[in-house]
Amino acid sequence: MTSQGNIYDVVVVGSGAAGMTAALAARRKGLEVLVLEKEPTFGGTSSRSGGWLWIPCNPLAVNAGIADDLEAARTYLRNEAGNHFNAEKVDAFLEHGPAMVEFLQKETAVEFFLSAEFPDYHPDTPGGVTGGRSIGTEPFDARGLGPDVARLSRPLRETTFLGMSIGSGTEIRHFFNVTRSIRSALYVSRVLARYGRDILLHKRGMRLTNGNALIARLAKTAFELGIPLWTSSPATGLLKNDQGRVCGVVVDNAGKIRSIEARRGVVLASGGFSHDAARARALYPHLGNGDHVSPTVAGAAGDGLCLGEGAGGNVDNALANPAAWAPVSRVRRRDGSTGLFPHFVDRPKPGVIAVTRNARRFVNEANSYHDFIVALLSECRGTGENAAYLICDHATIRRYGLGFAKPFPVPIGHHVRSGYLLRGRTIAELAQKAGLDPQRLGQTIARYNDYAQKGEDPDFGKGSTAYNRFLGDPGHQPNPCLAPVEHGPFYAVKVVPADIGTYAGLKTDRWARVLDAGDQPILGLYAAGNDSASIMGGNYPGGGITLGPGMTFGYVAALHMAKARDPTG
Repeated sequence: MTSQGNIYDVVVVGSGAAGMTAALAARRKGLEVLVLEKEPTFGGTSSRSGGWLWIPCNPLAVNAGIADDLEAARTYLRNEAGNHFNAEKVDAFLEHGPAMVEFLQKETAVEFFLSAEFPDYHPDTPGGVTGGRSIGTEPFDARGLGPDVARLSRPLRETTFLGMSIGSGTEIRHFFNVTRSIRSALYVSRVLARYGRDILLHKRGMRLTNGNALIARLAKTAFELGIPLWTSSPATGLLKNDQGRVCGVVVDNAGKIRSIEARRGVVLASGGFSHDAARARALYPHLGNGDHVSPTVAGAAGDGLCLGEGAGGNVDNALANPAAWAPVSRVRRRDGSTGLFPHFVDRPKPGVIAVTRNARRFVNEANSYHDFIVALLSECRGTGENAAYLICDHATIRRYGLGFAKPFPVPIGHHVRSGYLLRGRTIAELAQKAGLDPQRLGQTIARYNDYAQKGEDPDFGKGSTAYNRFLGDPGHQPNPCLAPVEHGPFYAVKVVPADIGTYAGLKTDRWARVLDAGDQPILGLYAAGNDSASIMGGNYPGGGITLGPGMTFGYVAALHMAKARDPTG
């Protein structure tokens, strides 16, 4: 079919990974597709992500001979989601996830790699595994986008090094080991040399990694297939025909209001509601106990949910957690603005502990970022502030870094002068600077040290799971996640709760169709990604549980609109 002016088969609202997957799958089925993006750049929060997908029994794992099966994955998700387990949607995800990966690898520019050692976040839960379900995105040369690279959303500034993005798999380990391994030093030298060359020739880094590479790869194929991607074009309303079917959108295209017909359907994939203050106040009970921030893109402001509700859809507000949580620290930028650094990989390292205002530990620091904040919110309930301090000694910060402060040989003094890092010659001095009780903090660290010297943590079990150990230091024994905090000076950084995406979303069926108050599909309306209610039930089972299901249901929506599998609806 050929688009005629303002007429398309499919209109996708949002240019993140879920929406772009829907667009590519629909186009490959012969449909004419339009992608709308409210921001001036495309990619959404997906472009800031790690670029990981959680897909059980994915083709890469199967080809590598990794033992897994869909029933084990189903058992795992049933245990993770608890009372919020949606068998129909979980089965659809498990059935179509591997096919989605195969489709992208065969028919698009997307390339994945397998991390066979990347465990589920709760590997000891029935059905959990110690590797194979999470796949990452291969780096991409941005020159492949041509002039459209200027419209690609940049990664979060605080997660780059000198503005250069670093891969979240093997690559980041090379950067950690740059002073300890000739192989790592050579690898890092090559990456830095290429980055320097790109800055001279292109005024920016051209080697993209993680979610930035994923979006670039999706976009490359979209442009090659002739899919128009309108940036600065928010969808402001949905159109319905006389039969009540959603048949198009109203869009503000760079200041011009246009009605766009969608003959097969509209896919809502605008990124959830992280920056919708009113919905956050209604769904985040902890907002009454302090502030909340989000490193997601500003465009993730609940547009898709509002559009869906306006068409008769319903948002599932009953999940155990309405969002995916992570601890972040505030970074003062040179221009006076404030950035956010997500603490994904520093907490599990040996010699790092976390305490709240009461100067006591409250969690296994090596657990997932989501679990860390769940524990923090519980510990801080009613105290007036949701916050914790990550604490380590000098040897630890120079070996592994702490938050935005990088390991040796990168200087850290400017972080102390800016106030990002607190430093004390003794534990008591550090406690005073942080406003903690010196005696109690000393007792907390003394107890931790007594056991850490033996590689034990009887209080919280840091280093007790495969996931803990995966993010620790394998060269540190007997426990890759435990070392005493004993040689000053000592350092601390304050972390607060943030969401890295939302779970509460529109109720949908196995074909990603938005459901009305009677759980009947609203014909012509689909939702994927964070605009759709998470199948994880408000939990966070593994690396890539946002992008994996989001892209799968974008793919599923395209199949349905193309009538590839289901002749009804």
